[in-house]
Amino acid sequence: MLLLGLTGSIATGKSTVSSILSSPPYSLPIIDADILARKVVEPGTPGYKAILSHFQSTTPDLLLPFPDDPKYDRSKGAPLNRPALGRRVFGDSEERKRDRGVLNGIVHPAVRRAMYKALLAAYLRGCWAVVLDVPLLFESGLDMLCGTVMVVAVSDPVIQMKRLRERDSHLTAEDAENRVKSQGDVREKARRCQERGKGKGVVVWNDGDKAALKAELERAMAEVSRSSPRWWAWLLLLCPPLAGIAGIWNYWRNLVINRRWKEVELKAKAKL
Repeated sequence: MLLLGLTGSIATGKSTVSSILSSPPYSLPIIDADILARKVVEPGTPGYKAILSHFQSTTPDLLLPFPDDPKYDRSKGAPLNRPALGRRVFGDSEERKRDRGVLNGIVHPAVRRAMYKALLAAYLRGCWAVVLDVPLLFESGLDMLCGTVMVVAVSDPVIQMKRLRERDSHLTAEDAENRVKSQGDVREKARRCQERGKGKGVVVWNDGDKAALKAELERAMAEVSRSSPRWWAWLLLLCPPLAGIAGIWNYWRNLVINRRWKEVELKAKAKL
């Protein structure tokens, strides 16, 4: 089974690509880290309690009012105010970075556990490929597990900020800029993706409309299919030891690529 890591940055169109891949003609199962991240911090969960413990004393508006719904279980607690939490962790200041690190430390381990369960279920169903939709794929190290990585990118961060404010009208220009910067330069992610080689790292450029995006995605998926044909997925399913060997080889290959990329980054920084 091919593990296709899908990433990008905020407002580059990653969610749109994920939606297209889940529909015909692709019909791929999607493991969405954003959805899992919401589930693992729902009221009553250990993640929810950890967030309250760290942030509630310094974020007065962290919780929303209880929903006007008789079915809502108030014993678990009020819903999180996500925009307020976002303002608390997004930004370039040292305080914001520390808070973001704390939040990631709460959410990421719980999301990983949920991901592994979903991956096992997809493998047992005999899926040709499954999409691992993760905004911080490289940063979390989950790219190491992926046979192919797909980055949805734009050529100019201004495009991201414009789309973000059109989508979330409550954001100021500064809010939009902070959120874009907090996820790093997506063009850098695109270059890192391409370092993986043809068919193992594909970039989907999304500077135009949805029709152009679909055409670009079709080109990218044709490249992925040539690199990881369906017969190979079936062979791995029927021969688990071979799947284990392939997984080890893939991990080792990704480890070498990541080390090479870090060396390139260090050399680039040394020149500054």
